Amino acid sequence: MSEQPELPADVALMWGLRDVTKRGPKPSLSVGDITRAAIELADAEGLAAVSMARVAERLGNSTMALYRHVKSKDELLVLMSDAALERPEPLPAGADWRAGLTFWAKGVLTAVRRHRWYAKLPISGPPAGPNNLAWFDSALGALKDTGLSEESKVGIVMGLMTYVQGEMRLSMDLATGFSENPDAFTRYGATLSRVVDPRELPALAKVLAAGVFDQVDAFEVTEEADFDFGLQLYLNGVAGFIDRAE
Repeated sequence: MSEQPELPADVALMWGLRDVTKRGPKPSLSVGDITRAAIELADAEGLAAVSMARVAERLGNSTMALYRHVKSKDELLVLMSDAALERPEPLPAGADWRAGLTFWAKGVLTAVRRHRWYAKLPISGPPAGPNNLAWFDSALGALKDTGLSEESKVGIVMGLMTYVQGEMRLSMDLATGFSENPDAFTRYGATLSRVVDPRELPALAKVLAAGVFDQVDAFEVTEEADFDFGLQLYLNGVAGFIDRAE
């Protein structure tokens, strides 16, 4: 029988399977301690403030003490990206696939909004940490009674993840931009009306003529409505796919 391949370093770290046994006294720190301190620091000062030195300072330890458990800032960000999500709430009892995925998607958004820096984390690969996989499993579970193949379920969930992540990152960037330069948003319609030629950009000209960008709240904090609109469009497509697969 062939040997099992070695786990990737970041996966072993997130699952607590990395061997950090060394001679000397028992370490006073754990990976969990380090991750929690990093998240607290990011919550207080933003992701840019997170460094091995700052986390060590927050814990009252030397930077070298952290390196015994976490080898780099990149590894620390991987740990933060999983731990910040926490575990998902159980899907509502008796919910159909659509209600389940709606509940799931809004749960992801709620979890991420607790940590506004989450949108700045690099995406380095598919979900592999315990919390991320718990969310993955939950979404797949919402599709259990659809009769779809396992491959189709994965495709639907990965597409939904892409939508949620994209909407989350875009909305947070826009919210930051609005807070820093509200005039760029409140004057958007007036600005476009000065440069949009109906002969060159006819579809956009119709949007402007309809007054879509005249209201300040067109770009203000409408995250929830925008998210729901896009989510239901996506789920309408899923519904059509399920109908055709039956």
